Order: sequence, then structure tokens, then C-alpha cells
Amino acid sequence: MSSEFDIAIIGGGNAGLTLAAQLASQDSPPSTVVIEPQTPKQRDCSWGLWALDQQTRQLAQSTKGRWRRWQLIDDHSRIIHSSNQYSYLSLSSAAYLTDCEAQLREPVSLLRESVTALHSEHQQTIVETSQGQLSANTVYDSRPPKLIDNGLRQHFLGWHIQTKAPIKDADIATLMDFRVDQSRGLHFIYALPYSDHQLLIESTLISTSVESQDWYRSAIECWLRDNNIEIAQLIGEEMGVIPMDTLVSDSPALAAKDQPLITTIGAASGAVRRSSGYAFQHIQQQMSQLAAGIAKGNMAVPTPLSSGLTTMDNIFNGVLINSPDLAVSLYMRMAKALNGDQFARFMLGQATTSDWLRVISAMPKGPFLRQLLKQILKPSIKAVSHA
Repeated sequence: MSSEFDIAIIGGGNAGLTLAAQLASQDSPPSTVVIEPQTPKQRDCSWGLWALDQQTRQLAQSTKGRWRRWQLIDDHSRIIHSSNQYSYLSLSSAAYLTDCEAQLREPVSLLRESVTALHSEHQQTIVETSQGQLSANTVYDSRPPKLIDNGLRQHFLGWHIQTKAPIKDADIATLMDFRVDQSRGLHFIYALPYSDHQLLIESTLISTSVESQDWYRSAIECWLRDNNIEIAQLIGEEMGVIPMDTLVSDSPALAAKDQPLITTIGAASGAVRRSSGYAFQHIQQQMSQLAAGIAKGNMAVPTPLSSGLTTMDNIFNGVLINSPDLAVSLYMRMAKALNGDQFARFMLGQATTSDWLRVISAMPKGPFLRQLLKQILKPSIKAVSHA
């Protein structure tokens, strides 16, 4: 393998390997290397997303479950959505990333090593790895981002289980069941029936601090007892943390002296929807646009989310933080105001003006107006403080 490349991609996750696979499909791909120490199987987890039928077919080999109906539940109501246009999918990250790796061809390659250092030399970036070093004209860093201190995050621990008895309503995905302890932040159970006897169940918390693993496990056990579900076998456990706030711009990349040569992509570039934590579709779109740009000689990374959408999400998250007693009702109000197709569009970041008006009209006006005012005044406050 050559040690000089047009492009080096650090990290072989959704962003890194999607970009590499798309570059490999081009007529004249740039010489590219993906640097990732782990195999897809070593870091397998579940990815959730909404998809139209065409994409659903494209992702069929990676799909663990598909639902046309989903629900949100609190102590007072149960809202069930159904859709003829969208499906909610649960993907195996290992299956998806393995498929991406299979699409790589020269001059696009994969290096199973770790990055240990980065530095600049003669307008190139030198990437030092656990086994040697290589150089690249452009480096894209797709490794997981780091949040600002006390930043809002969505964190979870989940079990994949085999149940003793058939699961009730196995054709419905439970996106949020809020009938759990709300003392640590916005807490809900996420439950996806893969079959009549297989279930993915996650205890998910939106807050500024992560709890001990036993805390999430206890919440799962309580929910299973309350729903009369007995475990026949624990198939697997997964956990994760999703950023829902401002990211540290140069992290976790080891900063090079010539910073413009290294650019973040994927979640690290802000491709996570801050109000929901969903990222798959935003990363896919960003990588498609980036690959198309590279084919034309444009190496710039497209902005994954519009500034308007990010501002709206910041306002929503601000209300979550400052009015925690309203948190559950905000999601339930939104779900009640929308039908299945509208809800899927909204969560995808593709809401129409009509969809937005429905959501806004359903929200309590006072908390949102106060948070909007804070967003408007924030630049002015910073300017005064630095004067």
C-alpha cells in the first residue's frame, strides 16, 4: 500500500465508510485510505431512522426491524402513529459498515490501525498510526465528537432480549415511554420488537450527566416487570452517548499545526439533530454531497443542518433544560399535533411550513418566547462582555 494519499479518513463509522464507499463508486476515485482499528462486528450497535420505501429497500440487508406504526406513551395517554410513506427502521451498524467495506476498491483502501498523532509538513498532513505513518493532501476526521462541559446529551443502555411469552403489539415500535423515573432528566424507554419473541429495549436519558450502568439496567428491569415481560435470554447489551449541544471544534482529533488541512465530518461536524439525537440520514446526505463535491475538485464539507433548524432545536433544548417539568408534555404535544407522515418528516428535519405551524401552535408559548429572547440577546450579551 502506498503511504501517500489524496484523502485520509480517520474513523470507519457511518460517515467515514459511507464517504469511502461513495468515492470508490466514482469513475476516477481519488486515492483514499480509511483508518479504523476495529472491525464493524467489534462495535456493533443499533441505528434508528425513518426512511421512504426506496431507501428501505436499499438498506434491507442491514435492517433488523421495520415498523409502519410507532407510539409515544406517558401517564395520561398513548399516541399511535401510522404511515404509508415512511417506515421506522432499526439497522445493524455492523451489517451496514461491512457492506460499505465490501464496496471499497483501489485506489480506496482500509487500514486497521489507530491514529496516534497528526502534524503538518510541506502542505500535507502526516498521519502517524500504531504501525507507521502516511501523508494526505486532505484529512477528514469522522471520530465521535466531544461535547462542551455540562452540554446536553442523550445517553442510553439497551438490552437485546429473547422473551418467554409473545410480545404484545409486536408491530408497533415504542419510541418513547415516559412512565419511568423522571428525577434525573428526561427519561424514557425505547422498545423495538424485532419479532414476537425478540425485543431491543433501551433506557434513555436526556440530561447533562451520564448515570452508572446499573441505573439504566434497573430502569429496564422495572419497565419489563411493569409490562409483564419475562426474559428467556439476554442476547446482548449496548450503550452510547449522543451529543445534543455545542461540540468542541477540534476534538477528539489530535490537532495539527495547520488546522485547515483537517476537517470533521459526520457527527463531529454537527450532523446530529439536537432536539432528537437522530443523525443517520443527515450524515448520509452530507456524505453524498461531499463525495459529489470531491468529484468536482471541491473538498469543502457541506453544512449538515441548516442554521434555522439548529436554532429551532437550540430553543427547544433550552426549554427542556430550563423547564424540566414540561419536558414530557413537549414531546407528547408534538406527537399529538402531527400524524404519522408529518411526525416522520419533522424528525427527519424535512418538516413543511404546515408541519412547523402545527408543532408551534401545540407548544406552550411562554417558555418558548423566553428562550427565543435569550437566543436573540445572546450575541448582544457576548459583544457587551467583550467590549
